[in-house]
Amino acid sequence: MNPLDATRLSAELRSEEACATCGSRVAGLCKPMDAASLDEISAEAERLTLPARSVVFREGDSASRVYSLMTGIAKLTRLLPDGKQQVVGFRYPGDVIGYTSRRDYSFDAELLTGATLCRLDRPKLDKLLGRFPQMERRLLDLCVQELTATQEQLVTVGRRPAEARVAAFLISLLEARRRRGKVERTLDMPMTRADIADFLGLTLETVSRSFTAFRKRGWLREPEHQKVELLDVAALSGLADGTDEV
Repeated sequence: MNPLDATRLSAELRSEEACATCGSRVAGLCKPMDAASLDEISAEAERLTLPARSVVFREGDSASRVYSLMTGIAKLTRLLPDGKQQVVGFRYPGDVIGYTSRRDYSFDAELLTGATLCRLDRPKLDKLLGRFPQMERRLLDLCVQELTATQEQLVTVGRRPAEARVAAFLISLLEARRRRGKVERTLDMPMTRADIADFLGLTLETVSRSFTAFRKRGWLREPEHQKVELLDVAALSGLADGTDEV
């Protein structure tokens, strides 16, 4: 085998390995695709590996590209008229970022951890959706899931008391993890308390007090930095749903 063929084979193997371990294969856009389809998608896409705190795109940038998180966690924010930023969501492996009917992105996307992303130019994605109906249906499913999550967030912020909001947030992290085939109750939490407070419409102090209260009740512990282990999921779920009162 000549060096050029060896290099090409090595690149193809790396591509196959990346697709095999990608979050999108488990919970994202590529979940229903077979190996042959993945090869075609991979050929059209560009993979990016970026460090934590990297900006994927800014609010107002041309929405000419769509991203899928292969690994890592991202934060979505919008700039308010008073100059403050509002956290509007968090995204996890397999989630699609930047797919919109608008000409421009309506939020910033920033990585909270180091991450690998699969990037597709919008015209290429549109062609792939036309070629692979199962991919188009999967994208619709993901859009419906995002809409449902947005509706749930409105209920959380508008109707639940402070501790119930924090409990609901923790349960949402657990459910996101389970959708990706992980059953452990120890959650990665690279977002700051301030990020969580901003997302839930609370103050930093209120979020911190809620975490402290949950620890004292034996509902969770924090074994290390940016990790939270849920010890009593039933109690947290009951509080989030309003079926249990403290």
